[in-house]
Amino acid sequence: MENLDIKGRWAIQAWEQIFEDGRVTYPMGTELEGFMEYGPNGMFCAITKKDRAQFTTGGQWNASDAEKALAYNTYLTYAGDWRIEGNVVTHAVKHCLFPNWVGGEQKRYAELKGDLLSLTTHTLEAGTSEARVARLTFERV
Repeated sequence: MENLDIKGRWAIQAWEQIFEDGRVTYPMGTELEGFMEYGPNGMFCAITKKDRAQFTTGGQWNASDAEKALAYNTYLTYAGDWRIEGNVVTHAVKHCLFPNWVGGEQKRYAELKGDLLSLTTHTLEAGTSEARVARLTFERV
């Protein structure tokens, strides 16, 4: 796979976590909005649960901690550089809502079928009841 194969914008279709015991969960539900974009100046990802709750207790800085936590749990964004080696896409994270990713790399196994891009990764809980594969499916825009 070459960089040209995935350059451009990809709309999120699904985000599922598949556990070794057969369970499937959806971290933000089954109705998502957002995209992944790959370009010459880097990559950007923004995924959100559709129809997120609006804050009722204040603005973006003074809303309740519960509302801010729910907003965090229904939105993922990160950006940085990217490269492809074989079927592995590596995101070199420069900015992220989740601070632990900043400065690190996120490796994704890519499968491209027509206008569908599937990115998968294994979690760190291998050998436990929480071991799973995260799979995100995107459609070319």
